[in-house]
Amino acid sequence: MKTVEEYYDVVVVGAGHAGCEAALAAARLGCETIIFTVSMNSVALMPCNPNIGGSSKGHLVKEIDALGGEMGKNIDKTYIQSKMLNKSKGPAVHSLRAQADKDAYSMTMRYTLQNTDNLTLRQAEVTELIVEDGVIKGVKTFSGAIYHAKTVVLATGTYLKARCLYGEVVNYTGPNGLQAANYLSQSLKDNGVELYRFKTGTPARIDKRSVNFDVMEEQFGDEKIVPFSFTNKEEDIKREQISCWLTYTNEETHKIIRDNLDRSPIYAGVIEGTGPRYCPSIEDKVVRFADRKRHQLFIEPEGEFTNEMYVGGMSSSLPEDVQYAMYHSVPGLEHATIVRNAYAIEYDCINPTQLKASLEYKKISGFFSAGQANGSSGYEEAGAQGIIAGINAARKLQGKDPLILNRSQAYIGVLIDDLITKGTNEPYRMMTSRAEYRLLLRQDNADLRLTKIGHEVGLIDDNRYEKLLIKEKMIEKEIQRLQHTTIGGKKEVQKLLEQYGSTLLQSGSTLADLLKRPELSYDILAPIDEDRQNLPEDVCEQVNISLKYEGYITRQQKQVAQYQKLENRKIPEDIDYTKVNSLRKEAVQKLDDLRPISVGQASRISGVSPADISVLFFSSSQQKGNVRPDAPPFLMLRRFSIFIMILHNSKHLLSESDYYIFSMRTAALSVLSSSTLSTSLPPRFVFISPTSLSSTNT
Repeated sequence: MKTVEEYYDVVVVGAGHAGCEAALAAARLGCETIIFTVSMNSVALMPCNPNIGGSSKGHLVKEIDALGGEMGKNIDKTYIQSKMLNKSKGPAVHSLRAQADKDAYSMTMRYTLQNTDNLTLRQAEVTELIVEDGVIKGVKTFSGAIYHAKTVVLATGTYLKARCLYGEVVNYTGPNGLQAANYLSQSLKDNGVELYRFKTGTPARIDKRSVNFDVMEEQFGDEKIVPFSFTNKEEDIKREQISCWLTYTNEETHKIIRDNLDRSPIYAGVIEGTGPRYCPSIEDKVVRFADRKRHQLFIEPEGEFTNEMYVGGMSSSLPEDVQYAMYHSVPGLEHATIVRNAYAIEYDCINPTQLKASLEYKKISGFFSAGQANGSSGYEEAGAQGIIAGINAARKLQGKDPLILNRSQAYIGVLIDDLITKGTNEPYRMMTSRAEYRLLLRQDNADLRLTKIGHEVGLIDDNRYEKLLIKEKMIEKEIQRLQHTTIGGKKEVQKLLEQYGSTLLQSGSTLADLLKRPELSYDILAPIDEDRQNLPEDVCEQVNISLKYEGYITRQQKQVAQYQKLENRKIPEDIDYTKVNSLRKEAVQKLDDLRPISVGQASRISGVSPADISVLFFSSSQQKGNVRPDAPPFLMLRRFSIFIMILHNSKHLLSESDYYIFSMRTAALSVLSSSTLSTSLPPRFVFISPTSLSSTNT
C-alpha cells in the first residue's frame, strides 16, 4: 500500500499556543515547516479561561512580542476587555490582562498560520516518532503517512491520552470534546521519554440570558488601553469593551460541595493525575480553605457573538446534578442554564528535566518540546516555551548556538530554568515571586530587554529595531537632562510641592532628585519643567521608573553581575562527576541525571549543597585554567570568597548571617578535605576546626 511521504525542515506536533509560536518562529526564520493539529477547530484554542495575560503571565506575553512572536499581536486584534492588574503596587508587578473573543482569537491565529511563508497547517494525528541512533528523523501519522524532518517540536498540550471526567462520566477525548492523541504516548515511552500524568479542569459555561446581573458587581475595563504588542499604540486598537461581572459562593454552595465530595472523581480516587496547586477546583477550595465563607467568581463573556459565559473560579469535576445545584446556589445564577458542563481533564506530559535549556531532549538530537507537554499550565507559559523551541529548532538547522535566556534576562528564562532544573510534580504556573530580579524584568521594558535579541535571531525586522534604538536614545537623553536640571524654591515650585504634600525646597534640587520622591512623578513635575519636550508616552514611563527606582535597580544590577559569574562558569558536557573529588553521592547522582550547563544552574538543583557547588566551582576553575591544579589553597579560598558573595545574595535557604556562616564553614571543610590541597596547606589553616569555623568572628 502506498503512503504519503513528504520532507520538511521542522515538524511541529500540536497547534495550540506553544505549537503556533514554534511553527511561526521556525517558518519566519526560513525553515520549511509543517504544523499538525487533531482538528482545525483546536488551533490556538482557549479551552479554559477566555483571557490572555494576568499576573506574571502578562510579562510573558510582552516578552514573546519583544522576541518577534505573535500572541501579543493576536490578542490586541481580538480582545473584548483590557485591564492592568496590580496598579496600586509597584511597576515590577503591574500585569496586563485582556479578555478575548475566543473564536476570533483562534480564527485570527489560524489565518496568520495559513498566510505565513514556509508554513503548512495540516489536520492529522501524529502517532509515532521516527528516531534513528538517537537522532530524530520525522513522524508518522494515524493514516501511515511519513513526514521526514530534520527537527521536531512536541507541543501536544493536554491531548496526550486525554480523558475528561465529571462525576461517574468519563469521556476519552481532549478538551471541549475534541479528539485526543491516543497513540503518541507509547512512541515517546518506546524512545526513552519519561511521562507524568497531570490533570487540570475548567468550569461550566452558562447562557447569559439566564443570569441575573442585577445582583452582581459590574467589572469594567480600563479607559486607557495598553497594547500587548510594542508595535501597537492605544489608538490602533481601542474599541468598545464588554463588561465582566463579580459574584460569590456562599455557605450553601460549600455545603452542597462537601455533601457530594464522595462523588467527585478527584476525591474518589478515579483521577490519577496531579492537579494545579495555584488554580484549584472549587472542591479543593472548599476543602483546603474550610474557614472561608465565600469565594470570588468572575462571570466572563466568551466572545462578542456568543451567549456563553465563563464562570471563573468554579472549575469542578462533580456530577452533572451536583453542578446544577451548586451553580444555582450562587447569587445571580439561581436560574442559570448550563451550556457546557464543568469537567476535569487528565493527560500525559513529559518530565521536563529531560530537556536542555534550549528545550531539546538530551537523549534525542533534534527533538524539542514546549508548552503543557512540558508540565506547565497556561496559554502564556506555553507560548513562551513555543517561541524558544521554534527558534532553537531553526538555529540547530542553521548550525548556530541555541538561544538561551537566563533568569536575569526574562521571565521566559525563569520559566524554562525552573522546569528543566527543578522539574515539577504538578502543573507549573508562572508567578512574579519566582523571579529574583523582577524589578529589572518588568513588562513595560520587555522590548528594551529582548528586542535586540529578537533582531539578532531574525524575527525582528530592521525598521522595528531602529525604532527601539531611537527610543533608547530618547530615554537616556531625557534622564541626563533631568539629572542636570536644577530648580530653586520659586513660588510655582513650592506651590506644586505643597499641592502634592511634598517637603518644600530649602535649597536648589535637580528634577531627578524631586522625581524620586514617592508622592511625585514625571508627569506631575511637568508644570515646573520649562525645558521639557513632548516625548512619547512609553519614553516618559521609562524615564519615570528608571529615576524613581534608581537605587533599587542599581542594587539588582549588581546582584545580576554576581549571579552571572556563576552562570558563566560552564561545566563540560562530558564531565564525569564520579571523578570529581569531594562531591557527595547524592550530588553526583543529581548532577549526572540533570547535567547542568553551568555552576549557576547546578546551584539550583535540589540535593546539591553549597559544599558541592564549591567543589564544582574549583573544578571548573582548574579546567578553565583560572587556577592552577597546584595553586596555593589560600588563592583557592580567595577565589571562592567571590562565590560565597554570589551565593549569599541568592539567599536560598537561611537567614543572611546563618547562610554566610554555613557556606563559609562547608566551603572551608570541603577545601580542607581535598587530598590535592592537604599536603600544601600552611600551618594556620591546618589547625582550623569545624567549631571555630562556626563562630561569627571566624
